[in-house]
Amino acid sequence: MPDQKPAIDFDLRQLEIFREVVDLKSFSRAAEAVHLVQASVSERISTLETLVGTRLLDRLGRTVVPTRAGEILYKHAILLLEMKRTACLEMAGFLGVQQGELMIGGSTVPGEYILPGLIGRFGKRYPAISVSLTISDSSNVEQHVLDGTFEIGVVGSRGSDGRLIIRELWKDELVLAVPADHPWAGKATVPVEALYEEPFILREKGSGTFRMFNHYLQEGGSEGIDQLKQVTRLSTSTAVKEGIKTGVGVSVLSSRAVETEVACGILKVLRIKELPMVRSFYLIRDRRRIASPICQIMVDFLQTSATEESTRG
Repeated sequence: MPDQKPAIDFDLRQLEIFREVVDLKSFSRAAEAVHLVQASVSERISTLETLVGTRLLDRLGRTVVPTRAGEILYKHAILLLEMKRTACLEMAGFLGVQQGELMIGGSTVPGEYILPGLIGRFGKRYPAISVSLTISDSSNVEQHVLDGTFEIGVVGSRGSDGRLIIRELWKDELVLAVPADHPWAGKATVPVEALYEEPFILREKGSGTFRMFNHYLQEGGSEGIDQLKQVTRLSTSTAVKEGIKTGVGVSVLSSRAVETEVACGILKVLRIKELPMVRSFYLIRDRRRIASPICQIMVDFLQTSATEESTRG
């Protein structure tokens, strides 16, 4: 009989390590991610290559890249590891597990002004669940939900990606914020045309606030934020508020973001005539993934909190 090659074999732990090496393009960074020393990672990759009968990784300088065989195995490793994760989540749900760590993302306004207080209340109710909140712009939060970095996100604009489950949480109003000594400070409203002559502070391009502001301007018949006299772009609501206070320009912000400054008389807010700017904050989750038990607990908690706020309002 002709010699037969031994059957290809590997285990899920080897695939997990292999996936981290490919994702991070480094043995040393992968070792940190899987809590092993680098020598152990190298040994396990070597064992995996022996088991499948071919080289899986190439070193290009300091970067590690998969060979063609490695690309094929990586594709299946992702699927197999996701199947393992799904099985673990279903079993944890069946057993009623209510402990662990939950990674969530929040765009600037909900991340800075809404979620911290709610996470505090959540922690008192579920002390065995650790919640890690990362704040970024809406576009980045959406991307990190889709790539699995965050299990859920809360953002300030409704995206259109069909891979996302999108649920409305809280209402919000966008207002024009000006310094307390600004000529408009005593007004209740200004016409939209007046905005185009005023130095204006914009947020970064991924901002949900300015995505919605641009939408409302265009619905009102203008060219949108490109028509504004932009003086600077700032990455957070806090930075925008500081810019307004120091006279750099005026800007549009969430009414929630300026509550303290308005109460202290530092900033004044007004509306734009015939341009009511009401938006919502949305909870987003990847519909391709089964929610972990602790993720579902947080989803239910946020939805209940939103309903209670709506009832009070």
